[in-house]
Amino acid sequence: MITITRLFDFPYYQLEKNNIPDCFVTKYNGEWVKTSTQEYIDKSNTISRALLRLGVNKNDKIAIITSANRTEWNIMDIGSLQVGAQTVPIYPTIAPEDYQYILNHSESKYCFVSDKVVFDKLNSIKQNVPSLQKVFSFDEIEGCNNWKELLELGADTTNQDVVEDRKNNVKPEELATIIYTSGTTGRPKGVMLSHNNIVSNVLDSAPRIPFKEGTSKALSFLPICHIFERVILYIYQYYSVSVYFAESIDKLTVNLKEVHPNVMTVVPRLLEKVYDSIHAKGTDLKGIKKLLFLWAVTLGLKYKPYGENGWFYEKQLAIARKLIFSKWKEGLGGNLEVMVCGSAALQHRLSRIFAAANIPVMEGYGLTETSPVISVNDMRNGLFRVGTVGKLIKNVEVKIAEDGEILCKGPNVMMGYYKDETLTNEVIKEGYFHTGDIGEFDADGFLKITDRKKEMFKTSGGKYIAPQLIENRMKQSFFMEQVMVIGDGEKMPAAFIQPNFGFVREWAHRHGFEITGTNEELIANPKVIERFQQEVDHANEKFGNWEKVKRFELTPDVWSIEAGHLTPTLKLRRKIVKEKYQHLYDKIYNS
Repeated sequence: MITITRLFDFPYYQLEKNNIPDCFVTKYNGEWVKTSTQEYIDKSNTISRALLRLGVNKNDKIAIITSANRTEWNIMDIGSLQVGAQTVPIYPTIAPEDYQYILNHSESKYCFVSDKVVFDKLNSIKQNVPSLQKVFSFDEIEGCNNWKELLELGADTTNQDVVEDRKNNVKPEELATIIYTSGTTGRPKGVMLSHNNIVSNVLDSAPRIPFKEGTSKALSFLPICHIFERVILYIYQYYSVSVYFAESIDKLTVNLKEVHPNVMTVVPRLLEKVYDSIHAKGTDLKGIKKLLFLWAVTLGLKYKPYGENGWFYEKQLAIARKLIFSKWKEGLGGNLEVMVCGSAALQHRLSRIFAAANIPVMEGYGLTETSPVISVNDMRNGLFRVGTVGKLIKNVEVKIAEDGEILCKGPNVMMGYYKDETLTNEVIKEGYFHTGDIGEFDADGFLKITDRKKEMFKTSGGKYIAPQLIENRMKQSFFMEQVMVIGDGEKMPAAFIQPNFGFVREWAHRHGFEITGTNEELIANPKVIERFQQEVDHANEKFGNWEKVKRFELTPDVWSIEAGHLTPTLKLRRKIVKEKYQHLYDKIYNS
């Protein structure tokens, strides 16, 4: 039996156990096309031979940018790693200048793109990337080399012995991939992960996911360039799970009903959308049907695992599952047994309601720098607890620093940040990675995330938000005196704004109307609100769609040191400001 020590060992391990006909399945022109384990390996070897003929050396970097997950990504990944090169996955929706920065910083020699949208973006900056020798596309695109040229170039097997030699010389501790994450300064950081970092994380977290080896089916749609989905794909290969790639987020509902998966990974924002959609349809019902729906939801929101609510609750739950929740499950394909959730904090109500509906969500915790899994829930063996991110996986050690910060040590901790030893030394001290998150263990060893040490936060869709950057941009407006961006764990960023009251009154006078009343009356004036919307829209132009402030509320008082809004050095007391305006927060997010 093959011992897995490098990432490209996974497909060979699967072949030895199960040559499954639908290892990967992608839809082309409306038809699902299956790739078997053997085909996956054969094509990966073909790519390896072609890369050798292109002159790819050990430690060369190969970038991959795809709009949607697809079989080709995995073939390129294995084909590149086998020759000792490293893959650089890039998020498709980032700005062209970020493409340029990452490609230059990594000194990528080749880049593989999925479609014309990505190709056009790349083409706009390609001349500014001197290391880039050629671009290949997976789709047929006019003016772009197609990846099938490599399948032809590598068809001749006479240099397979060189591929084998390259494979044998790849050590587990060597660099496998560089994953760029957004930094607070706006420049992405290149996280260096070795084969052993990721392999250890796959093997140590795999036992937490309940699979029927060789018979389970997965639907994959979270971006594969993110370490979370990538590690899950290696876990699928380890368990011989058939992987179907969703066409897009818009077609997810259709694909669920076509594929009938047993498992998929999710982010909280998706679950929020699913729940909101179900709830809206339920509340539109009439009479007894509506009453039954609301009864089931009320019951589900009180869910506790392992019969903790007692026999009467369990009896009611069985009825609710039969009458109401079975339809939820049907809407998600009918066979979904578990959803693995990561990337941002999951609302407790969603954890309870989906578990009640017999589609449990197993929330986990980790960072790109930890490959990524540190802990994860598991419905089996009493390892699931609502409001926690589960127990630590094997071989990973966590200690809580004096200030509450979560420190992580183990084979999953990154090699460091690419070309940035200073930053590496700031976050890895005495072997422990400093996560920047505040947490604690409960009495039974379940890890809870209680706060963010740093001000940066994630929306429920898993997108990082650097509030200070947005606040500073917004405060360039004469209309705004103070701004605090909010939205940790919510579906979108929003803001509390303290107007520059004197300037607003002056502006009103210049435009032919007077605001002589109180500040409360000023912030309620429709013309004022409309003008602030223009200012917010203008500030938003500088940011990616996920960073844009979607809603805001004006506050009637002047933020001050005396009132507790600000520290003596005029920094925002974020927790206090949020508490002061909790009613506005609830209004924004309809809490």
